[in-house]
Amino acid sequence: MNEKPKLTAAQRRLLFGAIFLMATSSIGPAFLTQTAVFTEQFLASFAFAILASIIIDIGAQLNIWRVLSVSGKRGQDVANDVAPGLGHAVALLIVLGGFAFNIGNVAGAGLGFNAIFGWDVRVGAALTGAFAIFVFLVKNGRAVMDVVTQSLGVLMILITAFVMIRSNPPYGEAALRAVAPEEPGSLVVPIITLVGGTVGGYITFAGAHRLIEAGMTGQENLNFVSKAANYGILTTGVMRVLLFLAVLGVVATGATLDPDNPPASVFQIALGDIGMQVFGVVLVAAALSSVIGSAYTSASFLRSIHRFFDEHNNTVIVVFIVVSTVIFTFVGRPVALLILAGAFNGLILPVTLGAILIASRRKKIVGDYRHPAWMIIFGAVAVIITLIAGIMSLEGLADLWNR
Repeated sequence: MNEKPKLTAAQRRLLFGAIFLMATSSIGPAFLTQTAVFTEQFLASFAFAILASIIIDIGAQLNIWRVLSVSGKRGQDVANDVAPGLGHAVALLIVLGGFAFNIGNVAGAGLGFNAIFGWDVRVGAALTGAFAIFVFLVKNGRAVMDVVTQSLGVLMILITAFVMIRSNPPYGEAALRAVAPEEPGSLVVPIITLVGGTVGGYITFAGAHRLIEAGMTGQENLNFVSKAANYGILTTGVMRVLLFLAVLGVVATGATLDPDNPPASVFQIALGDIGMQVFGVVLVAAALSSVIGSAYTSASFLRSIHRFFDEHNNTVIVVFIVVSTVIFTFVGRPVALLILAGAFNGLILPVTLGAILIASRRKKIVGDYRHPAWMIIFGAVAVIITLIAGIMSLEGLADLWNR
C-alpha cells in the first residue's frame, strides 16, 4: 500500500494558517454577543440554530474552497467568468462591507483591552491596529499572519472550553434540542443572524484566497484543499458549540446576563472576579484575528480589478487597517456604516456562492473536474437561506432612517 506523502513544515503552516484564518474571521465580537443574547433567550433550543449554521457553513465553504482551488482563481474572477462585471461589483461590496465591519472589530479589541487593563478603549483600538499593521509589514508577513491567527484561535478555544466546563451546562438537553427544538419557528431570525455574521461577506473566502495565493491550486492539490476546508469548518463549529454551552451553563441556573455586555457577564458569573479579564483576552483574540482576516481578504478582492492593487497588496492592507482604526479612534463607531455593511454582507454570499455553483459546471472554468452533486445541494441550501438573510438584513436600513 502506498503511503501518502507527509506534509512539509511549510505546508503544515499553510494548512493551519488557512484553517484558522477562516475560523477566526467568522468568530468576532459580534458573534460572541449574538451567541450570548440568543442563548439567554432560547436556552437549549438555540443548539438547533448552532447546528443549522454549521450545516450552512459546510454548504458554503466546501463549494467555494474546492471550485476556487480547481480554477486557480479568486472569487471575484470566477464571478466575472460567469457574468462579466459581476465579480467587480461583488469585490467593491465586499471591500465596503469588510471595511465597515473592521471598524467594529477594532472597537471590539479596544473593549477587550479595557476589560483586561482598564485602558481607554481608543488606546486599545490603536494598539490593535498597530499590531495588525506590523503583521503585514514584517518580512514573511504571510507566515506571521498564519502563526498569529492560529495562536489566537487555539487560545480562544482553550479559554472557552475552560469556561464551559466551569459553567457545567445541561449537555443532554442541548443534544436533544439540537434536533428537536421547542418552537422551531421562533429560531428563524437567530439562524439568519448567525449565518449572516459567520459566513457572510468576505469570511467564506478568507482561507480559500490564502491557499490560492500560496499556489495550492488545480486538481492535484484538491485533497489538501478539502482537508483544510473540513478542518476549518470543524474548528469553527467547535468554537461555536463551546461558546454556546458556556453561556447555556450560566443562564440555565437562572442567572441574568448584563444587557450592556452579555458575553462579558457570562465569563464573570462562571469565573468570578477574574472573569472580566479572561473575557477581555477572548475578545482581544477574536477582534484582532478578525481585523487581520478582514483586511487581508478584503484587499485580495481588489487584486484583479487593477494591477496597482496586486503589486501593492500589502500597502492596500495597511491603508485598510489604518483608516478603520483612525475612524474609530477619532470619530467613534459609525452606526450607519455598520448597518449598511450588515445589509451588504447578507446579500453578497448568495450572489457569489450562486455564481460558484454555476461555475462548477462550466468546463472553461474548472476543466474536466466534476464537482460532487451533494456539495451542490448543500450549496443551494446555503444560497436560499443566505438570500433570505440578505433580504431581512435590509430591514436594518429602515431602522437607520428612524434614528
